[in-house]
Amino acid sequence: MTLFKRQKSRQEKLAHEEAVDSASFGSVDTKSAQDEKSDDLLDSLADMPITEHLIELRRHLIKICAAVLIVFLALVGFSRELYDFLSDPLVAQLPANSTMIATDITSNFMAPIRLTIFVAAFFAMPYILYQIWSFVAPGLYKKEKKVAIPVLLSSIMLFYAGVAFAYFVVLKGVLKFFIVFAPQNVLPMTDIDSYLSFALKLFMVFGLTFEIPVVTLLLILVGIVSIQSLEDKRRYIIVGCFAIAAVVTPPDGVSMLMLAFPMWLLFELGLFLAKILLKDKKEDLVAEHSEH
Repeated sequence: MTLFKRQKSRQEKLAHEEAVDSASFGSVDTKSAQDEKSDDLLDSLADMPITEHLIELRRHLIKICAAVLIVFLALVGFSRELYDFLSDPLVAQLPANSTMIATDITSNFMAPIRLTIFVAAFFAMPYILYQIWSFVAPGLYKKEKKVAIPVLLSSIMLFYAGVAFAYFVVLKGVLKFFIVFAPQNVLPMTDIDSYLSFALKLFMVFGLTFEIPVVTLLLILVGIVSIQSLEDKRRYIIVGCFAIAAVVTPPDGVSMLMLAFPMWLLFELGLFLAKILLKDKKEDLVAEHSEH
């Protein structure tokens, strides 16, 4: 019992000395103490058992699913109107005696429901990305958070812009191309499931393509590539844009060109923004160095 008390008193003494040393160190250099506190936080996150990470991830996934479900329930009553809105560009291009068809008995019900699920996830995207951010943010430094928040917001806006561009600009041109080049003795009658899959693929391709400025900017800021190297390889990147557009778009020249040129321009936009940010960063470093 006496030995246990001695060990306990010794531990208390060591703990007291460590507290005094840390307090004195904090009075000399507060910034270093804050850095150590941030490092301890990251170490605690790194030491967190994988089960706790999975539990936390499950909690955010449940919130994401609940948000999509709530939006879906609010829109499911308008599922037929949503499909009518989606099919308007095709119906406007069809001949007078042609119409859309359903080759499966369940297509009349399932196609509008599938579209409603996509629209629900589309409208819930800001909340979905917020939940992803809440899961990742505790492991980031303050400087990384300052960069991540504008990137997150711009990613949402660019994705919406890509889908809107696909619907209002690309879809009409692509459908017109296919219908105009149809043989004279063929009457176009598109299945509603096939058209839905075609349109959703087109929306996803253009939505993700419009994220190119964000991806380019992050690659440069992280240091994976440099502005000079991207400028030197610009001709290869342009050829790659056309090659990717030829693979992911329908087999027609219209959609390929409508995807390739925005990819190129968006790459140039990301390169331009990176130059501005790096220039401002260099000016700040020079000003800070001159002050010291």
